[in-house]
Amino acid sequence: MYAYNLFRSTQQDGLVCAVPEERSVPAFVTGPQWQFGGRLDMGELPLGFDRQAAMTGVRFNGYYLFASFSKNAMHL
Repeated sequence: MYAYNLFRSTQQDGLVCAVPEERSVPAFVTGPQWQFGGRLDMGELPLGFDRQAAMTGVRFNGYYLFASFSKNAMHL
């Protein structure tokens, strides 16, 4: 299993890019629309993170994009 660095979109789209620590950070997450969101070591996973999809994404792209959800989100 990988330990990931997470990069969160600053837009309201909820996108997160998970990059294994030993991989290069993709150029698109260095722009102003992204910010570092911490480290994920596969303990408690954020809602929306799928381990199998992450392994596939990393194998083909070097990173994994997913939509993050919040347990505390209120729907109006």
